[in-house]
Amino acid sequence: EAMQRQLQGFNPQDVSNMVWAFATADVHADKLFWVVANDAVHRQLRGFKPQNISNMIWAFATAGMRSEKLFGMVANEAMQRQLRGFNPQGLSNMVWA
Repeated sequence: EAMQRQLQGFNPQDVSNMVWAFATADVHADKLFWVVANDAVHRQLRGFKPQNISNMIWAFATAGMRSEKLFGMVANEAMQRQLRGFNPQGLSNMVWA
């Protein structure tokens, strides 16, 4: 819960960059990933740009973390946006994840 409260000061790019960094460095932080997943779902991805979304989902997959709610919400969000704003690399990362 303390970790969840601390995320309130983070914007979507901060959240995305944080999990990306942990995944890239191969640092296992399961609790952090679950808190980020819950936070992103709670925010309903409001404020997340396509790059934030694709980086975050890539980080989850790279870290071996899977949140059905988050992944489902990301898929729905991408479809609602009609994939606008997602570049080819970002789309590839999301499909791979």
